This record gives sequence, structure tokens and C-alpha cells, in this order.
Amino acid sequence: MSELPKIAGRQPAKVMLEEGKKYAYCTCGLSENQPFCNGAHKGTGFNPIVFTAEADGEVKLCQCKQTQSAPRCDGQHNCLES
Repeated sequence: MSELPKIAGRQPAKVMLEEGKKYAYCTCGLSENQPFCNGAHKGTGFNPIVFTAEADGEVKLCQCKQTQSAPRCDGQHNCLES
């Protein structure tokens, strides 16, 4: 198992969330349904972060998997090496 997740993208994903709906955020970077989990983490030691949307609206979810405020983007993609 790799200790670091795969970088799924170098920009956040802008997604529309629905208030009260549960979402599973991918933490491994392997999901083909980024930024959401599709079960690709099985056997890796990573687990999704399940959260409930607090309000309707667009949010930026991290795809580089380096954020300190998962699932939301905190700008860490700007610090990645090329």
C-alpha cells in the first residue's frame, strides 16, 4: 500500500451539493468518479470521508488529496511540484 494518495487532479472539482444528502469523498485518488468514492480504495488502507451537505450550493472539493480540510479544497494544489 502506498502511504500517499494518488493525485487525481491539480485543481479542485466544483460540484453542486444538495442540503441533507450524504456524499462519500474519495481520499485515495483512485476513483474514476472524482471527487467522489467509487470503491476503488478497497485493499489500499484508505477510506472515504462520508459527509452530509449542510446547504444547497456549489463547493470546491479537493482532487490533489493534500488538503488539510478534506473534503474541501484549501489550496494545497498550488504547492505541488510539477
